[in-house]
Amino acid sequence: MSGDADGLAPKHIETLLAHGGGAIDAASGGVVPPIQPATTFARGDDYQPLAPGRIYGRDDMPLYAQLEGVLAELEGVRGALTFPSGMAAIAAVMRAVPNGGAIVAQSGIYWGTTVWLRKHCARSGVRLVEVDATDANILEHAIAEARPGLVLVETPSNPWLGIVDLKRAATAAHAVGALLAVDSTAATPIHSRPASFGADIVLHSATKSLNGHSDVLAGVVASDAIDAEWWTAIRAERREAGAVLGPFETWLFLRGLRTLALRVERASANAVAIASFLNSHEAVERVLYPGLADHPGHDIAVQQMTNGFGSLMSFCIKGGARDALAVAGALKVIVRATSLGGVESLIEHRHTIEAGVTDMPENLLRLSVGIEHVDDLIGDLEQALSQIA
Repeated sequence: MSGDADGLAPKHIETLLAHGGGAIDAASGGVVPPIQPATTFARGDDYQPLAPGRIYGRDDMPLYAQLEGVLAELEGVRGALTFPSGMAAIAAVMRAVPNGGAIVAQSGIYWGTTVWLRKHCARSGVRLVEVDATDANILEHAIAEARPGLVLVETPSNPWLGIVDLKRAATAAHAVGALLAVDSTAATPIHSRPASFGADIVLHSATKSLNGHSDVLAGVVASDAIDAEWWTAIRAERREAGAVLGPFETWLFLRGLRTLALRVERASANAVAIASFLNSHEAVERVLYPGLADHPGHDIAVQQMTNGFGSLMSFCIKGGARDALAVAGALKVIVRATSLGGVESLIEHRHTIEAGVTDMPENLLRLSVGIEHVDDLIGDLEQALSQIA
């Protein structure tokens, strides 16, 4: 790590993050890395690049290597690629499945992924099999029958908070020669490292917790298989198609990562307390959160997640859409907005967004818990729920 007189590498993720993977600027001594906005790089009179490897501002931008190095180390893998959004990262991986191939995908995941996958597979001649991957037996059967090139799961899932047994999913995928891709956006590497359970590819919408400040769109693809043909193809496609982050977004992303451990720890602790509060409230029908002992995936979550269970949950109000919207409308601290993983708590009535596309219940509210004081958040929920209790 830059600045370490003994040349010792950090032993803990928190230290790696706080130092931004070695953020000291060698040219100025600044403890924050510089932004290089250039789109092209000069050559000398011998026509060689003045800075080796720097030619054009796609993935030649200096800060990419630093950011992607931190991301790879976070996931415990050899490589990471950044993209201009989470969906761009997912699309890059899904396009690696050739026409005529097959994808087995978890049902009940982020609706944007589901909608895009259905359209992409229909126009590309890829067979798409959607299954409840939280049931390992169902997933194993689907994989064995479809013999896909790729299996996509999301754990915890958004907004159902379903938990997938990653070891069994990896075993089933590898038995038929498939890759297992895991969208770990809701978990973050602080809570789970899917590659350690056999995942070949780890995906993130870095717009969410990784950046954590609701001011950057970004995505991540990470893997240990950086010598594989499919990884080389994804990397080449990113460069040739120009699906890259801009320099300012890259800088902001790295800035956000430096507080990831603290933010996730606080938000997750808040979420546990809020889930317990909601679970005992008379106006709440059920709470979906893997940190609760009565969650159907709790035991697997305990095995796969460390330091908490994340900041995302959903809960169903007793009643219908009118009651759910009344609760959301009465909130004073928690913000009514889409997305998740930011420092501010956000709530969303998902049926309003997904009506006609999924079977989202009208009484479900998705809550992304932030880093505010937990008493303020519980107090806000309590007064809002009193409107219908």
